[in-house]
Amino acid sequence: MPNPQVRVLIVDDDEGQRTLLAQMTASLGFAVATASDGEDALEHHSAQSADVIVTDLMMPRMDGFDLLRMLESMGDRTPTIVLTGVGGIEQGISVVHDLKAFWFLEKPVQPNMFRALLERAAAQKHLINQTDILNRQLSHQGILGDIVGGSAVMRQLYSAISQVAPTSASVLITGESGTGKELVARAVHRLSPRSGNPFIAINCAAMPETLIESELFGHEKGAFTGAVERHTGCFEQAHNGTVLLDEIADMPIGTQAKLLRVLEDGKVRRLGGKNELPVNVRVIAATNRAPEQALKENRLREDLFYRLNVFHLTLPPLRERREDIPAICDAILSNLNAKHHCHVSGLHPEVLAHFQNAPWPGNIRQLRNVLERATIVAGQGTILIRHLPADANVPGSAPAAPQSIDEDSIRIRVGPQLSEVEQGYIDLVLKHTNNNKTRAAQILGVSLRTLHNRVRAVSEAVPEKDEMKGAANCLA
Repeated sequence: MPNPQVRVLIVDDDEGQRTLLAQMTASLGFAVATASDGEDALEHHSAQSADVIVTDLMMPRMDGFDLLRMLESMGDRTPTIVLTGVGGIEQGISVVHDLKAFWFLEKPVQPNMFRALLERAAAQKHLINQTDILNRQLSHQGILGDIVGGSAVMRQLYSAISQVAPTSASVLITGESGTGKELVARAVHRLSPRSGNPFIAINCAAMPETLIESELFGHEKGAFTGAVERHTGCFEQAHNGTVLLDEIADMPIGTQAKLLRVLEDGKVRRLGGKNELPVNVRVIAATNRAPEQALKENRLREDLFYRLNVFHLTLPPLRERREDIPAICDAILSNLNAKHHCHVSGLHPEVLAHFQNAPWPGNIRQLRNVLERATIVAGQGTILIRHLPADANVPGSAPAAPQSIDEDSIRIRVGPQLSEVEQGYIDLVLKHTNNNKTRAAQILGVSLRTLHNRVRAVSEAVPEKDEMKGAANCLA
């Protein structure tokens, strides 16, 4: 069955032929857009990519031949059906062979043949999309949990993880904030003989000195004011497992000395306790500070550093592995679709190009934040430039200043009646969802029946021309 989300772009300079093909395409159950020549088609395709292109060959400005050449030079593999005149079989075969068109169709177009070709081309496009995703996911020798990427620097990281994971050696993970240090720590634990036992993570920068020792080592009842019962610390909880000490360079120096003693003796004493308890724990430490600088600033004890730095793993910032961004985006979008019940299929090539050129100071955490907002705004289909937040620093993304507007925004002057403003907003949401009333009702927060009733009420009202003009002018 045709999928109404499959978008077909009809390209023909003959307005009558273009309209006829568009009506035929829509009647077959496909979404449709039209263009008058090759240049117009490229503009449409850039703004919202088509799944199938149907194009005439002989057109002014840019003809079908140049359109196919341009798509090929851009690496665009969108299936293209070429329309030829009567007796143009030889020319059609030549275009398919030389310019890599999907297939050709003689005029006048026969509906049954047209439908069959559209369905085959749409299936081909779906296969191309799935193959691209799979190739990116398999571009390295495996995905370690949620760690994604096939760049050379990531393959070196995977190799290092596989070497150290089976051992009991302490590991120090360094890297900028948002690069995924905890994911690497969990991968080391998951691939170790301790994988069936607890993994406990503690952020050393998130707690004051008065509490961090209790969290690490535990305390007895009455050990200090507020200690109304015994508390088991992270080292006891992680017995035979792994403890991640995140942001180790922000741990108070006094606590670092006590931690060193635990690591050397393999014993822990609760605050207020008299007995030492044996613990068998593998320690992984992480920091976004350069260890050498932390040592120089006396933020990190030298003896503790050498005790932790048995095996050093360094995570590269996202800007140093830009080739991994498509695969990372695919993984994040899959998670976000499930989280927010959306149906986003991927990124427009223009969005992906901007992502691969952006500096990403917040690394993967920042990328996920941008994608989460864009996924919610888009809801379904392809994420476009206009779906991005203003702080994505991408030309054409949503404006930062509240007085600025784009095609998905309205600005209301004082004066129009509430009914006029309400209808303007409903029209805007329907335009944004390509007239998908179910999705529009979800965005508006009303039932589908309520939306239908309000749209019907407006259509039956048939306002006077001056009233229509007033309603239009209330939206900037």
